[in-house]
Amino acid sequence: MKYYAIGYATNAALPDVTADDAQKLTHMNLAFGLIKDGLLDMSQLTHIGLTEQFRRWNPALKIVLSVGGWGAGGFSTMALTEEGRRAFAQSCLEAVEQYNLDGIDIDWEYPCSDQAEIDCDPRDKENYTLLFKALREALGADRIVSTAVGAGDYFVRDTEMDKVAQIVDYVQLMTYDMRNGFTHQAGHHASLSASRGDTTNTNTRYIVDLFHNAGVPLEKLVVGAAFYARHYTGAANINNGLLQEASSGIYGPDYGEITEEFRRENGYTEYWDEDAEAAYLWNGSVFISFESPEAIRRKCEFVKEKGMLGVMYWEHSADPTRELLGVIADTLHTK
Repeated sequence: MKYYAIGYATNAALPDVTADDAQKLTHMNLAFGLIKDGLLDMSQLTHIGLTEQFRRWNPALKIVLSVGGWGAGGFSTMALTEEGRRAFAQSCLEAVEQYNLDGIDIDWEYPCSDQAEIDCDPRDKENYTLLFKALREALGADRIVSTAVGAGDYFVRDTEMDKVAQIVDYVQLMTYDMRNGFTHQAGHHASLSASRGDTTNTNTRYIVDLFHNAGVPLEKLVVGAAFYARHYTGAANINNGLLQEASSGIYGPDYGEITEEFRRENGYTEYWDEDAEAAYLWNGSVFISFESPEAIRRKCEFVKEKGMLGVMYWEHSADPTRELLGVIADTLHTK
């Protein structure tokens, strides 16, 4: 089986993509297209012309435009009517043809929710499905239509994933930020399994079962990996801060910033939580949840054991060492 290795890359990251990167990836998701006046807006992707070079480096590489992201609105209003959905889908088709792309990825965060201060409506649940129907009709059977989904019960509750799964090529589980800026407990934000004593259902195994039970075939599921950390302050110096009350989980540092010098200057010790199959740093007052090479390797092995489609990650520029991408490519493509 050919497993997918999918990397999200922001516009700023595109100039730093190398030939070796392109050859290790099966898919690249360009982040992000937005919605403006109901239509696709690509004005922020100023480096999209570089994708021609990526294709020369790896002719088999699939390049997909991802639309949305945290705080990106316009989905609910656009998807409210058939006319709106069709017009948006047509604008996506025009972009795919103009830039020689392989498809469209939808990252609507999140249907039926204004958590990110975007427009929402209770009818988003059905309209989310209808949006993918419109995209499939516009793009045809041979182009990619995919979605990135929030890793929590809320996303299954507010969508019709069984119906969506019949339309899309694959579903990318954002199995990171499972502890986030709304969480006031130090813990793993992207772990494979649960820490001992953790009852929050914030782990990859739970999320995979959640979406599979909601009707998404395992062979259409892609597990998410984080190339960045989240840190928590104010945790009690008990159990190395793990599962202690703390500040909300703040984004950062990126994996590339977690150097030996960074650890030494800030007094961090790295620990491994065997129950969660996850790494973390602790210096007595700050807890940093991050994905180590071993944690990424275990996620990849889990994908293979379960018969899932592959692994995606956010975000390419966060690991200039390319250590984590190397682990993904080596583990997924080794029998």
